[in-house]
Amino acid sequence: MLGELNKEMIEELLKTQLIGRIGCHADGITYIVPVNFVYENPYIYAHSAKGLKIDNMRKNPEVCFEVDKIESLFIWQSVVCWGTFEEITDISECEQAMQKIIRSIEPYLSKADDAHPSHGIADKTSEIGSTKELIVYRINLTKKTGRFEKREYSSGYSQEQ
Repeated sequence: MLGELNKEMIEELLKTQLIGRIGCHADGITYIVPVNFVYENPYIYAHSAKGLKIDNMRKNPEVCFEVDKIESLFIWQSVVCWGTFEEITDISECEQAMQKIIRSIEPYLSKADDAHPSHGIADKTSEIGSTKELIVYRINLTKKTGRFEKREYSSGYSQEQ
């Protein structure tokens, strides 16, 4: 069965997932990239190093955000949202946003000495702020839509194929 997610289901998916995808567009370049995030309605909070994604969002703050939960080819949920990129520059606000992100991903970090929530930005936490600029931002979501598929097949394949 294919269907639409209701508001509660959309909120639940956004609150429980750790990785989503941001779609941005500027200067004729469309870019879609996965990001770690935390959701607090109406905001998606994330962080990044400077690069194409940040450059595009600074030029054109209107973005798309997608998150999904896939159990199998026939059992999945997907949410697509639209909103506005807002760079967080206030130090206190940055710290609060990073704490939200850290709390959400900390249970999944390895216990190794080099594990830190800025993986993908820097190899070591000591690089943040010295050799790598950490950019904290949020997306103010203005529209959300969701779809799902749920089929029950004992073998995983439809007999009508």
